[in-house]
Amino acid sequence: METQKIIQWADDKGLLKIENAPKQLAKVMEELGETAGAYLKGNQHELRDGLGDCFVTLIILSKQLGFTPEECLEAAWEEIKDRKGVTKNGTFIKN
Repeated sequence: METQKIIQWADDKGLLKIENAPKQLAKVMEELGETAGAYLKGNQHELRDGLGDCFVTLIILSKQLGFTPEECLEAAWEEIKDRKGVTKNGTFIKN
């Protein structure tokens, strides 16, 4: 799935206006909560759907704020790629 299909869908629905960003951020949080619930229930179908919904809502939010999803991922990658640290109890702790 290309992000462009999601962006076009959101544009067709009139969602890409910056004034919609606060509501979109709330939608991101809602989908993340539903994904956490699916994980805790062990429901693989709902978990996969929830993760997808999180991606979709974040892609739309990035466009509303004037970024491309790819540049957001690139910025995150540049920040973490050279991090040093250790993983303890499943959590990476940077130096």
